[in-house]
Amino acid sequence: MNPLIFVIEDVPEMANLISLYLSNAKMSAEVFGTAEEALEKLRVGQLPDLVILDLNLPGMSGFAFLEKFRTDFKPTVPVVIVSARDADEDIIKGLGFGADEFVTKPFSPRVLVARVQANLQRQVVYEAAAEESVSFGEYTILLNSCVLKKGHAKVPLSTKEYAVLEYLVKNAGESLSPEKIYTGVWKSPFGDITAVAVYIQRLRKKIESDPSNPEFIKTIFGLGYCFDQEKITYNKGDSETRA
Repeated sequence: MNPLIFVIEDVPEMANLISLYLSNAKMSAEVFGTAEEALEKLRVGQLPDLVILDLNLPGMSGFAFLEKFRTDFKPTVPVVIVSARDADEDIIKGLGFGADEFVTKPFSPRVLVARVQANLQRQVVYEAAAEESVSFGEYTILLNSCVLKKGHAKVPLSTKEYAVLEYLVKNAGESLSPEKIYTGVWKSPFGDITAVAVYIQRLRKKIESDPSNPEFIKTIFGLGYCFDQEKITYNKGDSETRA
Protein backbone atom coordinates (compact mmCIF):
# COMPACT_ATOMS: atom_id res chain seq x y z
CA MET A 1 0.00 0.00 0.00
CA ASN A 2 1.33 3.44 -0.94
CA PRO A 3 2.13 5.87 1.89
CA LEU A 4 -0.83 8.14 2.67
CA ILE A 5 -0.01 11.84 2.81
CA PHE A 6 -2.43 14.46 4.16
CA VAL A 7 -1.99 17.75 2.27
CA ILE A 8 -3.56 20.62 4.24
CA GLU A 9 -3.44 23.57 1.85
CA ASP A 10 -6.18 26.10 1.04
CA VAL A 11 -4.85 27.14 -2.39
CA PRO A 12 -6.25 24.52 -4.82
CA GLU A 13 -3.55 25.04 -7.44
CA MET A 14 -0.80 24.49 -4.88
CA ALA A 15 -2.55 21.47 -3.36
CA ASN A 16 -3.07 19.90 -6.79
CA LEU A 17 0.57 20.46 -7.76
CA ILE A 18 1.81 18.80 -4.56
CA SER A 19 -0.64 15.92 -5.03
CA LEU A 20 0.52 15.37 -8.60
CA TYR A 21 4.18 15.10 -7.62
CA LEU A 22 3.36 12.81 -4.69
CA SER A 23 1.32 10.56 -6.97
CA ASN A 24 4.19 10.39 -9.46
CA ALA A 25 6.40 9.25 -6.57
CA LYS A 26 4.00 6.39 -5.70
CA MET A 27 2.38 8.13 -2.75
CA SER A 28 -1.33 8.72 -2.11
CA ALA A 29 -2.42 12.26 -1.30
CA GLU A 30 -5.62 13.37 0.42
CA VAL A 31 -6.20 17.12 0.20
CA PHE A 32 -7.92 19.30 2.81
CA GLY A 33 -8.67 23.00 2.39
CA THR A 34 -8.95 23.62 6.13
CA ALA A 35 -7.47 22.21 9.32
CA GLU A 36 -10.97 21.46 10.55
CA GLU A 37 -11.63 19.14 7.60
CA ALA A 38 -8.41 17.26 8.28
CA LEU A 39 -9.23 16.87 11.97
CA GLU A 40 -12.68 15.50 11.13
CA LYS A 41 -11.11 12.87 8.85
CA LEU A 42 -8.59 11.96 11.55
CA ARG A 43 -11.40 11.34 14.04
CA VAL A 44 -13.20 8.86 11.79
CA GLY A 45 -10.49 7.39 9.57
CA GLN A 46 -6.96 6.07 9.51
CA LEU A 47 -3.91 8.11 10.37
CA PRO A 48 -1.70 9.37 7.54
CA ASP A 49 1.93 8.39 7.20
CA LEU A 50 2.92 12.07 6.90
CA VAL A 51 1.28 15.51 6.91
CA ILE A 52 2.15 18.44 4.63
CA LEU A 53 0.81 21.52 6.41
CA ASP A 54 0.32 25.15 5.38
CA LEU A 55 0.25 27.73 8.20
CA ASN A 56 -2.03 30.41 6.74
CA LEU A 57 -5.32 28.54 6.64
CA PRO A 58 -8.92 29.80 6.87
CA GLY A 59 -10.31 29.14 10.34
CA MET A 60 -7.92 27.14 12.51
CA SER A 61 -4.30 28.05 11.83
CA GLY A 62 -1.60 25.57 10.92
CA PHE A 63 0.04 26.15 14.30
CA ALA A 64 -3.21 25.33 16.14
CA PHE A 65 -3.72 22.21 14.01
CA LEU A 66 -0.18 21.01 14.67
CA GLU A 67 -0.55 21.46 18.42
CA LYS A 68 -3.84 19.55 18.46
CA PHE A 69 -2.53 16.85 16.11
CA ARG A 70 0.45 16.17 18.35
CA THR A 71 -1.75 16.11 21.47
CA ASP A 72 -4.76 14.11 20.27
CA PHE A 73 -3.31 11.80 17.61
CA LYS A 74 -0.12 9.87 16.97
CA PRO A 75 2.78 12.09 18.06
CA THR A 76 5.39 10.50 15.78
CA VAL A 77 3.74 11.02 12.36
CA PRO A 78 6.11 13.34 10.46
CA VAL A 79 4.81 16.83 9.70
CA VAL A 80 6.34 19.00 6.96
CA ILE A 81 5.31 22.65 7.10
CA VAL A 82 5.11 24.38 3.70
CA SER A 83 4.58 28.11 4.13
CA ALA A 84 5.36 31.54 2.71
CA ARG A 85 6.06 32.65 6.27
CA ASP A 86 9.84 32.51 6.56
CA ALA A 87 10.55 34.59 9.66
CA ASP A 88 12.83 32.92 12.17
CA GLU A 89 10.09 33.20 14.79
CA ASP A 90 7.64 31.22 12.62
CA ILE A 91 10.19 28.51 11.86
CA ILE A 92 11.18 28.19 15.52
CA LYS A 93 7.49 28.12 16.57
CA GLY A 94 6.64 25.45 14.00
CA LEU A 95 9.52 23.23 15.01
CA GLY A 96 8.71 23.84 18.67
CA PHE A 97 5.14 22.59 18.11
CA GLY A 98 6.51 19.38 16.66
CA ALA A 99 7.08 19.92 12.93
CA ASP A 100 9.86 17.81 11.40
CA GLU A 101 10.62 20.07 8.42
CA PHE A 102 9.94 23.69 7.46
CA VAL A 103 9.88 24.36 3.70
CA THR A 104 9.39 27.95 2.55
CA LYS A 105 7.40 28.97 -0.53
CA PRO A 106 8.22 29.14 -3.37
CA PHE A 107 9.78 25.69 -3.46
CA SER A 108 10.74 22.96 -5.91
CA PRO A 109 8.06 20.21 -5.88
CA ARG A 110 10.78 17.62 -6.52
CA VAL A 111 12.72 18.81 -3.49
CA LEU A 112 9.55 18.70 -1.37
CA VAL A 113 8.91 15.10 -2.47
CA ALA A 114 12.52 14.21 -1.62
CA ARG A 115 12.06 15.67 1.86
CA VAL A 116 8.82 13.73 2.29
CA GLN A 117 10.52 10.49 1.24
CA ALA A 118 13.43 11.12 3.61
CA ASN A 119 11.05 11.67 6.54
CA LEU A 120 9.08 8.54 5.68
CA GLN A 121 12.26 6.47 5.53
CA ARG A 122 13.47 7.81 8.88
CA GLN A 123 10.08 6.93 10.36
CA VAL A 124 10.30 3.36 9.05
CA VAL A 125 13.75 2.93 10.60
CA TYR A 126 12.61 4.47 13.89
CA GLU A 127 9.49 2.32 14.17
CA ALA A 128 11.38 -0.84 13.26
CA ALA A 129 13.82 -0.19 16.10
CA ALA A 130 11.37 0.98 18.76
CA GLU A 131 7.97 -0.38 17.84
CA GLU A 132 6.21 -2.56 20.34
CA SER A 133 4.04 -4.98 18.42
CA VAL A 134 1.83 -8.03 18.73
CA SER A 135 1.70 -10.67 16.00
CA PHE A 136 -0.97 -13.25 15.29
CA GLY A 137 -1.15 -15.34 12.13
CA GLU A 138 -0.24 -13.14 9.17
CA TYR A 139 -1.05 -9.98 11.12
CA THR A 140 0.95 -7.55 13.24
CA ILE A 141 -0.43 -4.78 15.43
CA LEU A 142 1.98 -1.86 15.81
CA LEU A 143 0.94 -0.64 19.22
CA ASN A 144 2.88 2.64 19.12
CA SER A 145 1.48 3.48 15.69
CA CYS A 146 -2.12 2.21 16.10
CA VAL A 147 -1.71 0.28 12.86
CA LEU A 148 -2.66 -3.26 11.81
CA LYS A 149 -0.59 -4.86 9.05
CA LYS A 150 -1.01 -8.04 7.05
CA GLY A 151 2.50 -8.81 5.94
CA HIS A 152 3.82 -5.40 4.82
CA ALA A 153 0.42 -3.97 3.85
CA LYS A 154 -1.74 -1.86 6.15
CA VAL A 155 -5.22 -3.17 6.92
CA PRO A 156 -7.68 -0.25 6.86
CA LEU A 157 -9.33 0.08 10.27
CA SER A 158 -11.45 2.84 11.72
CA THR A 159 -10.29 4.35 15.00
CA LYS A 160 -12.89 2.39 16.95
CA GLU A 161 -12.19 -0.89 15.12
CA TYR A 162 -8.53 -0.56 16.05
CA ALA A 163 -9.40 0.28 19.68
CA VAL A 164 -11.61 -2.81 20.02
CA LEU A 165 -8.96 -5.05 18.47
CA GLU A 166 -6.20 -3.67 20.69
CA TYR A 167 -8.36 -4.12 23.79
CA LEU A 168 -9.08 -7.75 22.91
CA VAL A 169 -5.42 -8.47 22.19
CA LYS A 170 -4.15 -6.80 25.35
CA ASN A 171 -6.62 -8.92 27.33
CA ALA A 172 -6.00 -12.12 25.33
CA GLY A 173 -7.02 -15.29 27.08
CA GLU A 174 -9.64 -13.51 29.18
CA SER A 175 -13.38 -13.90 28.62
CA LEU A 176 -14.68 -10.37 28.09
CA SER A 177 -18.34 -9.50 28.35
CA PRO A 178 -19.77 -6.91 25.93
CA GLU A 179 -20.26 -4.62 28.92
CA LYS A 180 -16.57 -4.87 29.88
CA ILE A 181 -15.41 -4.27 26.31
CA TYR A 182 -17.73 -1.28 25.96
CA THR A 183 -16.50 0.26 29.20
CA GLY A 184 -12.85 -0.38 28.30
CA VAL A 185 -13.04 0.99 24.75
CA TRP A 186 -15.77 3.63 24.88
CA LYS A 187 -14.63 4.73 28.36
CA SER A 188 -18.18 4.83 29.64
CA PRO A 189 -20.36 2.35 31.54
CA PHE A 190 -23.41 3.75 29.76
CA GLY A 191 -24.33 3.37 26.10
CA ASP A 192 -25.51 0.92 23.49
CA ILE A 193 -23.44 -2.22 24.13
CA THR A 194 -24.81 -3.80 20.94
CA ALA A 195 -22.11 -1.70 19.25
CA VAL A 196 -19.58 -4.23 20.57
CA ALA A 197 -21.09 -7.07 18.52
CA VAL A 198 -21.12 -4.84 15.43
CA TYR A 199 -17.41 -4.06 15.76
CA ILE A 200 -16.53 -7.68 16.51
CA GLN A 201 -18.32 -8.67 13.30
CA ARG A 202 -16.43 -6.02 11.32
CA LEU A 203 -13.08 -7.15 12.72
CA ARG A 204 -13.78 -10.80 11.95
CA LYS A 205 -14.53 -9.91 8.34
CA LYS A 206 -11.13 -8.21 8.12
CA ILE A 207 -8.85 -10.66 9.97
CA GLU A 208 -10.55 -14.06 9.95
CA SER A 209 -10.25 -16.36 6.94
CA ASP A 210 -13.67 -17.75 7.90
CA PRO A 211 -15.61 -15.19 9.99
CA SER A 212 -18.29 -17.79 10.81
CA ASN A 213 -15.62 -20.03 12.37
CA PRO A 214 -13.16 -17.53 13.86
CA GLU A 215 -9.60 -18.50 14.64
CA PHE A 216 -8.62 -15.44 16.67
CA ILE A 217 -11.70 -13.73 18.17
CA LYS A 218 -13.65 -16.52 19.82
CA THR A 219 -17.20 -16.33 21.12
CA ILE A 220 -17.52 -17.69 24.66
CA PHE A 221 -21.21 -18.49 24.90
CA GLY A 222 -22.86 -16.87 27.87
CA LEU A 223 -19.74 -14.86 28.68
CA GLY A 224 -18.70 -12.78 25.69
CA TYR A 225 -15.55 -12.81 23.58
CA CYS A 226 -11.96 -13.96 23.97
CA PHE A 227 -8.89 -13.43 21.80
CA ASP A 228 -6.98 -16.73 21.55
CA GLN A 229 -3.82 -16.17 23.58
CA GLU A 230 -2.07 -19.14 21.99
CA LYS A 231 -2.03 -17.33 18.65
CA ILE A 232 -0.16 -14.27 19.96
CA THR A 233 3.52 -13.32 19.87
CA TYR A 234 4.63 -10.16 21.67
CA ASN A 235 7.49 -8.19 20.12
CA LYS A 236 9.56 -5.31 21.49
CA GLY A 237 12.10 -3.94 19.03
CA ASP A 238 14.22 -6.92 18.01
CA SER A 239 13.00 -9.17 20.85
CA GLU A 240 10.15 -11.64 20.65
CA THR A 241 8.11 -13.39 23.33
CA ARG A 242 5.54 -16.13 22.79
CA ALA A 243 2.42 -15.80 24.95
